[in-house]
Parts: sequence; C-alpha cells; structure tokens
Amino acid sequence: MPHKITLTGSATGPLREYDRYVAFDMREKGSPSAPKGLKKSTFISYTVFVAKKAFNKTGLTKKSIMHEKILIQGEPTLDIPIDECPGEIGVICFQITVLPNKKDKETNDSNDKQEASAAQQEVAATKQEEKPITASQPAAKEDKKEAKTVQPEVQQDPTEEKKAEPKQKTLPNQPKGTQDLLNFDDIIVPEAFLKTRPNAEKTQKVIDFVKRTGRLDEPLTIEKGSNVLKDGYRRYVVAKTVKMDKVPVVYEYQK
Repeated sequence: MPHKITLTGSATGPLREYDRYVAFDMREKGSPSAPKGLKKSTFISYTVFVAKKAFNKTGLTKKSIMHEKILIQGEPTLDIPIDECPGEIGVICFQITVLPNKKDKETNDSNDKQEASAAQQEVAATKQEEKPITASQPAAKEDKKEAKTVQPEVQQDPTEEKKAEPKQKTLPNQPKGTQDLLNFDDIIVPEAFLKTRPNAEKTQKVIDFVKRTGRLDEPLTIEKGSNVLKDGYRRYVVAKTVKMDKVPVVYEYQK
C-alpha cells in the first residue's frame, strides 16, 4: 500500500515555478503529546510539488498562497534534488484544496444577504410600477367630475413611459445586459476584493458554464473611466483562471 500524507496550513515560502509544475514550502508541528517514554515530535518542513494544471484550478496566486489555508493530499518522496526541495520531506501532491476561513464565510454570507435584499427591492419596485393608479372617491358630485377627467390621463402615463424606455442591446454571444467588452488586463481590482476568497463550489460552477458556453454567465460591473472593479469578483477570478482576453462589462458611472 503506497504511503499517504495530508498537510494543512499556508505556504511559508514563495511560490517557485518550473516547466510543468510549481513548488512551495510548508511547515507543520507534531502532536503536543507523545506516548510515555518517547520524545515529542518537533516541526517538520515540507516542499510540496503541484502540477500547474491542478494549481491553476484553485485560483491561487503567488501572493494569496501565503495567506490562504490549504489542504494537501499526496505521497512523501525523498528522491528530488536538494536545490528543488529545500524542505526535509518532499510531497508529490495529488489533490490541493483551498479551505474557507471564517472571514471568507462571513463575507459570502453578507454578499448573499445583500443580493437577496436587492432582489426583493427590485420585485417590490416592479409591483409598484404595475399597480394601476386610481383617483380617490370624493364626497361631492363636483369632485367626482374632476376625478373622471383626471383619471384617463393618469392611466396613460405608465404606457407612455414604457414606450419611451429604450431597449437594452446585448452583444452577440455575451450575457444579458452587457454594454461593452473590456480587455482583462485593463481591469483594476481593489485591495478589498483581493483579500477575499470566493466560494470554491460556486466558482467551479461558473468555470463549468464558461467551458460549456464559451462565455461568462453575467457581466462584470466596472466604474466608467477608471476601470475599477465594483462587482463580480468571482467572475473576474474565473476569467483569470480560464485566461480570457476580453470580458463582458456593464458600466457604473461615478457619483
């Protein structure tokens, strides 16, 4: 039966890139207690080797790998040259997973609540627009005549407004609401987004959608003029993972 090893924690050294794989260092401490008569285990340094294809699927970068908590499952090896494996033990990674932390969970819950609240407000606003406007019933006969005269004009306003609304155009093979296609490298991501980690399961669903359709499911929200990302960081990560040159965007104008 082959040897197996599992590590959890963050990288303790910078990411090193090779031809078909990447490598980084980790360190773990042994159990705080040992059987009577035996010495306690100390820190052991590991060098983890991951195939580039598997590493790119995680969405990790050279900066984020130093801060994210990750799970490594693989086999130990002692056959790799010391210049590539500074750790005491080398680990051939078969599976790498980004573990969610408390801050990410709170951020995702907050985003879900904001999206749900925005959806409820939109539905409420739509119902209010569709509700017909009727004049109140006056007590006097003269008021009734005035109400009858005013009521047809009020009923015509929503129809006129609907006719005046321009239809939003959608670019070919792009998600609904797309206003423009922007070069991926021109997008500026705020530091607040870079410190978060989108939910891995939801991110994978968007990646599967892109592979199936060849496009994102929704456009990114970009501030007009500055190209600063305002919303859609999960789709930004997906576009980076699948190496999209241009991404669909909708503009938000500066207030």
